[in-house]
Amino acid sequence: MSDTICAISTPLGRGAISIVRVSGENSLKIMGQLFHCKKLEREEIMPRYMYFGDFSLSNGSKEKCLCVYFKGPFSYTGEDMVEFQIHGGTLLTQLVLESIQAKGARLADAGEFTKRAFENGKISLDMAESIIGEINAESEGELRASLHLAQGFLAEKIKAMQNSLTEMLAEIEATLDYPEEDFEAATKEKIFKNLKNTLSELKNYQNSQKNGKLLQEGIKIAIVGSTNVGKSSTLNALLGEDRAIVTDIEGTTRDVLSESISYKGIKFNFIDTAGIRDSSDKIESLGIERSKQSIDEANVLLCLLDGSRKLNDNDKKILSLVKGKNNVIYIVNKSDLPRVLEKFEGEIEISALNDKNIEQIKEKIFEQVCSEKIDYNQEIIISSRQAQSIGNAVKICQNIIDKQDESMDIIAMLIKNLWNELGKITGECENESIIDLIFSKFCLGK
Repeated sequence: MSDTICAISTPLGRGAISIVRVSGENSLKIMGQLFHCKKLEREEIMPRYMYFGDFSLSNGSKEKCLCVYFKGPFSYTGEDMVEFQIHGGTLLTQLVLESIQAKGARLADAGEFTKRAFENGKISLDMAESIIGEINAESEGELRASLHLAQGFLAEKIKAMQNSLTEMLAEIEATLDYPEEDFEAATKEKIFKNLKNTLSELKNYQNSQKNGKLLQEGIKIAIVGSTNVGKSSTLNALLGEDRAIVTDIEGTTRDVLSESISYKGIKFNFIDTAGIRDSSDKIESLGIERSKQSIDEANVLLCLLDGSRKLNDNDKKILSLVKGKNNVIYIVNKSDLPRVLEKFEGEIEISALNDKNIEQIKEKIFEQVCSEKIDYNQEIIISSRQAQSIGNAVKICQNIIDKQDESMDIIAMLIKNLWNELGKITGECENESIIDLIFSKFCLGK
């Protein structure tokens, strides 16, 4: 049995409730020492029942709280667990935690509750990472992908691949054990046929990484244009709130300003850039240089022009900067005024002042980046660590296929490497440092 750990599982601060959880062999004993409920003896406590009573604090005071006992293995960690639901408050919550520690529990390391769940077979390693994704999700799409992975579907499919590799190793071993039999040619043919199927599956997961990166990082959208074309007004219209300062004074925006919204489950990261022009102002010049950098780094460029006037030298300079790029959407602002500017192919004419056609911009961005509908019922690789392992597995698998003429013992060694690389996703591998790294990303109490 493991030692008993404790931690605060809710954010510190004022609130309706705080939850302090305990896990380990002495959980029930500690509960009996600190929690008292009328007409309830320790032997009578029923798992998964909520009890109302008094928590005896280490300073001699009592706190009215709720308490629930989870008997292992039917708990989050797979071992005996107790959770105390107390009134929210930083000082009170810390005092409850200290009282539990005084009875022999130690403060849990970051992610230790979930690590114990993994070690006790309650979840696979990829499911643990999906929990991190659920906690850190900033868009509906990222959350949906994480919730799907939390069901363990990826682990099932990766383990199926590992089982197939194990069968290949067994067949190679049989061939090596009976060299007098002419099994090698038939065995090789069967193994390499299966390896090609494995490679195809791995490449499908590798292709899903594009959507995974999109869901996790979102789309970086730079709004570029000369001064006073309405970049800040357009940003405010896209956000649905007044976030950027708007004036008729040239050079108001002197640095890049970043804000995000969610559209159809995807995070849109808008960057309002300084108007590009020749300026003697040192600070504005730095902002203009950052604007030029944003043009190179953005996934989508909204090139904003003023429809109420003809192109000036600054407009022409910006058009030359975006010329030849295939991620540009031309936005002609100020449709509430008489049109003077020439037409641009594929342009969207808007009025940031009246919110005219603002939704068209969002839809155009979505269509440009999300060329295919994202299937949230399929496994989408979000974790960069998992993506790296999938990429490594593809290389190893391809390398094995390219070495069909090698001896069976060398092929077996390479298949073992592939099995171990896939195990870095499920947790069935020989590298303990990977497991420690993943759980260190969790917050205390999870």
